[in-house]
Amino acid sequence: MGDWVQDRVPDNRPYFFLSYAHTPQWGPDSGDPDHWVRVLFNDLSSHIMALTDLPAGSPAGFMDREMRSGEGWPEKLSENLAACRVFVPLFSPRYFSSEMCGREWYAFHERMLNARTTGTATASAIVAALWTRVDMRELPDSVRHIHVEDVSSGGRYLNNGIYGLIKLSRLRDEYDETVFGLAERIVQAAGESQLPRGRPRDYESTPSAFKPRGTGPRHIRLTVAAPTEDSVPDHRDTGPYGDDALDWNPYQTESTRALSAHAEELIRSLDYRVTVAAFDDEPPGEEPQPSGDRQPGILLVDQWALTDEERRGRLKTFDAYARPWVSAIVPRCRTDLQNHGEQGRRLAEELERVMPTILERARRGDTRIAVNGVPTLKSFTRVLPEVVAYTTRQFLKNAEVRLPPGPHVPRPRLADPYPPSDPDTGDDPGGEA
Repeated sequence: MGDWVQDRVPDNRPYFFLSYAHTPQWGPDSGDPDHWVRVLFNDLSSHIMALTDLPAGSPAGFMDREMRSGEGWPEKLSENLAACRVFVPLFSPRYFSSEMCGREWYAFHERMLNARTTGTATASAIVAALWTRVDMRELPDSVRHIHVEDVSSGGRYLNNGIYGLIKLSRLRDEYDETVFGLAERIVQAAGESQLPRGRPRDYESTPSAFKPRGTGPRHIRLTVAAPTEDSVPDHRDTGPYGDDALDWNPYQTESTRALSAHAEELIRSLDYRVTVAAFDDEPPGEEPQPSGDRQPGILLVDQWALTDEERRGRLKTFDAYARPWVSAIVPRCRTDLQNHGEQGRRLAEELERVMPTILERARRGDTRIAVNGVPTLKSFTRVLPEVVAYTTRQFLKNAEVRLPPGPHVPRPRLADPYPPSDPDTGDDPGGEA
C-alpha cells in the first residue's frame, strides 16, 4: 500500500475555477473594479494550499484576471474549465446577466453531466458562493438545483455576501471564517465528486446557461419515439430498451442513463423548462402534434420504431402536419452493428420516406447532423443545444401570436330611424307631436 502511494501520479490540477461577473469601470479614477474578487481568490488559494498536498508551483485555483484581453484567452478558459476539480460561481445580480458567466457554467455543467451519465462521477462539483445578496426566488431555472450553503456561524454571510463582509472592517473576522469555510467545502466537494478531467469545449460555440435578459420562461417539449423491450422485432437486440419508450438508451456502451433523462438535464441547463413524453402516449388525432402550438418541440427518433406499422403511420401523419418549430434528432449509435446492417439501412431509408418534411427542413437549416444519424453520446451532447437554439428561433419567427380570449362585448347597433310604437301607450316615438 505504501509503495502504491509513493508511485502514484500526483494530481496537480487546480482545485477550483472562480467564475465571476466583471464589474465595469464607473469612472476614470475608479481603479480595478474587481480588486476585491482578486483578494478573495488569493485568500482561497492560500487556505487550499494549506488544506491539501498540492506541490509547490501548482495552482490552487484559476481566475481570468490576467487574460481578459490577451491572445488565446478563450482556449485558456476552456482548458481550465475542463481540468479544474470544482466550479465556484460568485452569485450576484450581474452574474446571471453575463453571457460569459453563462457559458462558463454551461461548459462545466456539461462536463459534470457527462461524468454522471458515464458513471465516472456522481456528486456535484459546483460550490456556489454569494458575492452580493441575491433573491434566490429570481435565480434562473438552470441553477435552482444548486444550494448556497452558509459557511459561517455569524449569519451575516447570507445577508451581506462576501463583498459586504470584506468591505466592512467590523466584519473582518466573519469574512475570514467564511472564506476558510468555503475553502474547506471546495476541498470536500473535490474529494466527493472525483470529477475526471474533461475535453476542452470550444468557448465560442458554447451556449449560455442563462436566458437573455428580459425574456420570460422558455419551454421545450421533448418527445421520444422508440419501441419498448417487448415490442421490438424478435431479432433486434433488446439491450437499448426498457419497459417504457423513455427508457431507451441507444448509447448503452457509453452511458448508464436513458437518453431522455440525459437530454432533459441538458435542456434544463440551458435555462428551459422541459416536458418529456413518449410518442406512443400522445393522444391520437387527425393532426398529432406532441409539441402543440404553444412551445417548440424536439422529437428523438429511433429508426427501429418504424418496425411497428401503426406507429409508422402516426409518425408519417405527424410529419405531414409538423410545424416549423418541431425538430428531430436521430441517434444511430456507431457501435450498434444492427443499425448498420441490411435492415438498419432499410430502416434509415424508410425514415426518409416517413418523415421527409422534418428531415429536409433540418438539412436546409443548420442542424443536418442531427438527422443524419448521431453516432455517439458525445456528439449528441454537442448537437442538442444547437437543435434547441434552432427550434427556438423557428418558433419565434413563425409562431402566430394568439391573444387570450377576452369577455364578449356586444357590437353597438345604429339607432333605428323608425322605431316601433310603444305597445302600451300606442305612442309613436318617431311621429309628430
